[in-house]
Amino acid sequence: MPHDLPKAYDPSLIEPRWAEYWVREKLFHLETPHDPAQQAFTVTLPPPNVTGNLHMGHMLEHTEIDILIRWKRMQGTPTLWLPGTDHAGIATQLMVERQLAVEGQGRLDLGREAFIARVWDWKQHYGGVILQQMKRLGASVDWSREYFTMDERMSRAVREAFVRLYEKGLIYRGKYIVNWCPRCITAVSDLEVAHEDTQGKIYEIRYPVIGSKGEYIVVATTRPETMLGDTAVAVNSGDERYRHLHGKNVLLPLLDREIPIITDDILTNAEFGTGAVKVTPSHDPNDFEAGLRNNLPQIEVMNEVAQMNENTGPYKGFDRFEARQQVLADLEAGGFLVGTKDYVVPLGKCSRCKTVVEPRLSTQWFVKIQPLADRAIEVVENGDIKFTPENYTKTYFEWMRNIHDWCISRQLWWGHRIPAWHCQNCNQIAVSREEPARCPKCGSDQLEQDNDVLDTWFSSGLLPCSALGWPESTPELDAFYPTTLLVTGFDILFFWVARMIMMNCHFMRGHKNGDVPFRNVYIHALVRDAERQKMSKTKGNVMDPIEIIEQYGTDAVRFTLAAMAAPGTDIAFSESRTESYRAFANKIWNAARFLFMNVDRAQEAGVWSLADFQAAPTDFAAKGVFGFKADTLDDRWILSRFNRVAQQIQEAMDAYRFHEAAHVVYHFFWGEYCDWYLELIKPRLAAADREHARTAYENLVSVFEAALRLLSPFMPFITEELWHAVYDGLPPAKSIALAAFPQADPAQVDAAAETEMAILQDLIVSVRNIRAELKVEPKQKLAVEIFANNDVSALIDRNRGAVERLANVESVEFVESSLANAAGARSTSRFDVRVVYERKIDVAAERERLNKELEKLTQELARGTAQLNNEGFLAKAPAHVVEGLKKRKAEVEVLIRKAKSALAELEAVKS
Repeated sequence: MPHDLPKAYDPSLIEPRWAEYWVREKLFHLETPHDPAQQAFTVTLPPPNVTGNLHMGHMLEHTEIDILIRWKRMQGTPTLWLPGTDHAGIATQLMVERQLAVEGQGRLDLGREAFIARVWDWKQHYGGVILQQMKRLGASVDWSREYFTMDERMSRAVREAFVRLYEKGLIYRGKYIVNWCPRCITAVSDLEVAHEDTQGKIYEIRYPVIGSKGEYIVVATTRPETMLGDTAVAVNSGDERYRHLHGKNVLLPLLDREIPIITDDILTNAEFGTGAVKVTPSHDPNDFEAGLRNNLPQIEVMNEVAQMNENTGPYKGFDRFEARQQVLADLEAGGFLVGTKDYVVPLGKCSRCKTVVEPRLSTQWFVKIQPLADRAIEVVENGDIKFTPENYTKTYFEWMRNIHDWCISRQLWWGHRIPAWHCQNCNQIAVSREEPARCPKCGSDQLEQDNDVLDTWFSSGLLPCSALGWPESTPELDAFYPTTLLVTGFDILFFWVARMIMMNCHFMRGHKNGDVPFRNVYIHALVRDAERQKMSKTKGNVMDPIEIIEQYGTDAVRFTLAAMAAPGTDIAFSESRTESYRAFANKIWNAARFLFMNVDRAQEAGVWSLADFQAAPTDFAAKGVFGFKADTLDDRWILSRFNRVAQQIQEAMDAYRFHEAAHVVYHFFWGEYCDWYLELIKPRLAAADREHARTAYENLVSVFEAALRLLSPFMPFITEELWHAVYDGLPPAKSIALAAFPQADPAQVDAAAETEMAILQDLIVSVRNIRAELKVEPKQKLAVEIFANNDVSALIDRNRGAVERLANVESVEFVESSLANAAGARSTSRFDVRVVYERKIDVAAERERLNKELEKLTQELARGTAQLNNEGFLAKAPAHVVEGLKKRKAEVEVLIRKAKSALAELEAVKS
């Protein structure tokens, strides 16, 4: 029964039950095909790593997606939220290697097959934690469509994509400089390298010119250990300082190897430093290109774990940083070290393990990216894909127009193994969808598959088409491709978003619904701590959302994030805000208890029961408030406000302005329904006229039920609990998530009722504030005097009972002259009010109060004037916002005049 609602709101008793119910009942499953007449709203979950746990960034992202999905579903739109996890090659392999290390083993001890089996076993036991957390937090995804980027279906798509790209000449194998992580022992892409400006040194070294005694060329480097691999010194052809040295050689210090002096105008700048540059083709990308231009040898000086190799002579076996110190010491001893200067180095580190990466010459597989990038640029230029906030469009173009070929091979064991087989007889490489039995060139059966695996982002870049059945032509692709929206963070804009656009546009070209993977991209903000500092383990300010949820409940955390989620603005997450939204949930709970308590009394008295509401002949597909009769001012007002709020939420959600939507529903439910409407309607609930009372009950419950539906996308758990209580466990749908989201009805907007109620609210609040300043005892009733025009006076008189009850007033008297200068009075643009209280007024305190009020009003006027004079603001702001500012400006000007008048009157009063 509804009246059995527990006294205390405890989310820990509610949330797990409903989370389990939603999954068990498969409420969020969408059949294929759905109604072809309706366009589905489809979102792909950015697949979290299989190693991951929920963090605040996930919580924000999932909250925003879930709010949108629930809102669209309640609007009657077919919705699909595709869930899945990423195999996370490097991260997962590192996780299992650490586990093995505790056991005293390494992956090499196990061998490839056994190690991969161990990773699958780890995934079975520990992977997917984040999806279980999502289920507990009520994410309304279609769990029947869950994918894993290494499951059989996805693996087939990955192999097909690789082979097709290879057959079109868009995948090639070559020896190039890559970012090499000596800890992960693999190449990493440019995007997987985090650059940090670090205080370092730059060293000037002189190289003796052979055949010219006492002459040197001075070069500078931040990595002196790489000089052991130098194969030339380059100068600019126009640099007169070195013209006489063209074609000569220098002696490489320490190793005494002759290397040529070359001219290369691309690599060198005569105006920078000494104008001479050491060339190390195997350990610097620019030097690599210079080496190709000048046909220089490539000498590698480090192995895969960044130890100096056999090409470094006496330094073989040194760690790279140990070698640096020894090289510097030997250079100084030999008189080759000219100088050392402080220098800020943009140090690149592996984003996974934080090890300093090393530019290294390596044979890798690459995607020839420009042909894919051209189409990806085109679809954004012509508006097929739109970014919000819009400034990310510029960022996207800047990266896409300066893109480099994508190194897709990784020297790992966990991942999609590259479908290429090397013939041990003739060195032919066979790329195939299936394992070939023989070499296509020589017929040998001595074939070995390539040891490398694909970059994790290769498989996730095939989303969403791969999750919908590509390369097959499936009903899911026809129904749900392209998806509607992608919600994600800026940090994977290029890792993932850009690659999804490139890959999907390539493979889905010619699809009946278009080739783009999604129509819209919303880039959400970063969640920071309360001081707006980025969260990091080193700072100790990382917040665990699960811990916060256990303390305050999921709804409160969701609402906190939504209320702070303004597009383009980072969120300073504060537990104090979450605590206040926990109080908001409690307020709603208490309002429900008040409602059910009164309904139970009405039922006992035979006045009205919830059965009357439940049995009312309403069309549940209706969008507004069910069975509402707006006969009184407070009824007309609450109905009008409800419809305005529904419209404001619609507009805010369309623009991803979650914070605005959250604010208006919060203000309506707490400020207008709980604080005002419940108080205004109380006397009517106990009215002797039964028909009058019945209408009050019907309206009270109707607005409450509709308000629950307004709030449901933001706070799904408490609204589900209370909605079922309203229907006494027999609701017209399995879940409030399947009920209709309220749609604004312009015919129910009553501007006059809103204006009149605003006057009454202003009057009641003014009296309450005066009483507080005069320190009147709460229970003491006082008389008030009011000066207003005839219309306002008549309005107050008609609602005298509400004013007296809510302002704790014993009588209301209307006076003929202004009270603006009276002590203990308040002036507004519509009325003056004075509380009659026989207590000496503290003139000094009143003067101080008026001065503060005048200062506040003056500042408000300045802000409003500035906004109204700002052409940029006026061009973008909605018309009702501009009109509201103009109206408020006029009101503030009146209040300033009244405050000044009151101050002038006080000057004549002796304290």
